[in-house]
Amino acid sequence: MKTVYFDSAATTQVRDEVIKDMQDVLAVHYGNPSSTHAFGRASKSIIETARKTIAKQLHALPQEIIFTSGGTEADNMILRCAVRDGNVTTIITSPIEHHAVLHTVEELRNEYNVTVEYVKLQHCGTPDYEDLERLLAANDERKLVSLMHINNEIGNILDIDKVANLCKTNNALFHSDTVQSIGHYEWNVEEIPIDFMTAAAHKFHGPKGIGFAYIRKNSNFKPLIFGGSQERGYRAGTEPVHAIKGLETAFKLAYENLEEERAYVQDLKDYFKAILKKEIPEVKYNGNCEDQVKSTYTLINVCLPMSPEKALTLQFQLDLKGIACSKGSACQSGSGKGSHVLAQILDEEDMLKPSIRFSFCKYNTKEEIDYAVGVLKEFV
Repeated sequence: MKTVYFDSAATTQVRDEVIKDMQDVLAVHYGNPSSTHAFGRASKSIIETARKTIAKQLHALPQEIIFTSGGTEADNMILRCAVRDGNVTTIITSPIEHHAVLHTVEELRNEYNVTVEYVKLQHCGTPDYEDLERLLAANDERKLVSLMHINNEIGNILDIDKVANLCKTNNALFHSDTVQSIGHYEWNVEEIPIDFMTAAAHKFHGPKGIGFAYIRKNSNFKPLIFGGSQERGYRAGTEPVHAIKGLETAFKLAYENLEEERAYVQDLKDYFKAILKKEIPEVKYNGNCEDQVKSTYTLINVCLPMSPEKALTLQFQLDLKGIACSKGSACQSGSGKGSHVLAQILDEEDMLKPSIRFSFCKYNTKEEIDYAVGVLKEFV
């Protein structure tokens, strides 16, 4: 059976170079990085070199990069510490954020009586920037804005410069879940007044279980996990040296090949849209998927014209044909619940139809797109 992987927004295929570098570290550099002997110092050097590599690319300071188990932990760390240690009493977010943000914010409201405000959305799912400005100027409470750069389900791109400058003007902190954009877009934190960002290696062809938080200097956060003094005291626990090395290799290769791979993947997305619209004219695209400027080149979310009864078996049929894609985000697709993102932007009629996310990477081909669209056409 032919197999096609169109779910890179959920996780990506690990590059061969990443696997090799991780194997080398596992075989040779097994010292505890907190040990002072030569074995430990060699492991510590790998970690600090990776930290410097990431910081240089982002135009950050090495001490502003904190390794975590991934994006979810990084989001939790930043939001909780901002409330506990940063005197934040109001959090402004949107109803279509990743659950790593939404559920954390809900817990903080229960634990610390934090005020939570949800910015209004435009019909396409983009935050209403005028409403954000209104919320920021409403009072003198210490505020934190948490809005993701690229929505993981519909691919909308936030105007990061606009939001960052609105926050700066109103003396608010700004956190962005950048899990879908680190490794896919250039960043310069010297030019963008952003306080906190998050990343996960497995979104850019690295290993799972490793990521990082960017925390701007002088944030005065205290540890969230207590124990040793690893990660400059922010996060206790022996660092996974092999995973950090894998993250660094994937990160370096992502940016070394960024323009070439971005052009290739954008071409795949454009081709997918054209072929799908030709074969299934009634198809709709959710969010800003038809706009190259306002939508990421890595994914597309499509609403297919079929009855609710038939829609129930669509993903099962795609899987039988060897096609991997996602109903909403992978983090919730097994829950049986509908997409909280689409529920905010689709009308009642379209909510009854199946919406599928297809996400692409350097390993995909137009032949795979032809096959997937053919299967969709036959089923529809």
